[in-house]
Amino acid sequence: MVNLWGLRKRGMLAVVYTALAIGANPVAADPALEALRLGEMRKLVVHSAPQPVGDATFTDREGRKLTLADWDGQVVLLNFWATWCAPCRAEMPALDALQGEMGDRAAVVTIATGRNLLPAIDKFFDDRNITRLPVLLDPKSTLARQMGVAGLPVTVVLDREGREVARMIGEADWNSPEAQAVLLALADR
Repeated sequence: MVNLWGLRKRGMLAVVYTALAIGANPVAADPALEALRLGEMRKLVVHSAPQPVGDATFTDREGRKLTLADWDGQVVLLNFWATWCAPCRAEMPALDALQGEMGDRAAVVTIATGRNLLPAIDKFFDDRNITRLPVLLDPKSTLARQMGVAGLPVTVVLDREGREVARMIGEADWNSPEAQAVLLALADR
């Protein structure tokens, strides 16, 4: 049995989770999405069958409660991030640009999980000229825990029925042609 606490203390827990995610990519995954796993999208784990998502509530900047069901009927790129997470901060401009490219064909939904103060989010968005992404908050990481998010960033791809079809642990260039192809393949179904 692996001592996860010991690995965490040595900073190796992310390595274990990444190895498990890569090894978990099933042979019987959606062939159309599997064929699009090129470039950085090779890290994308495509599920053999769509998975249910969490139903926990999170809030917008005004405190209104939302759930992922609010995006049913849309293809969603769901990104869990935090203001203190350097890889998260690095990929946010690409996520913002991706939303501009996708228009109404797919929604890029970014949720700040854990302790993230609105002034820090606003300053970061202003400094990086991020204008297309929503400010959504999961302060107690309730949704993140329900969805098995163990580290950040984690990005989950949801189909039009609101089911998880793929997941990536770690940073990526989400505005790359390869990432766009994955979302467009789902949007065109």
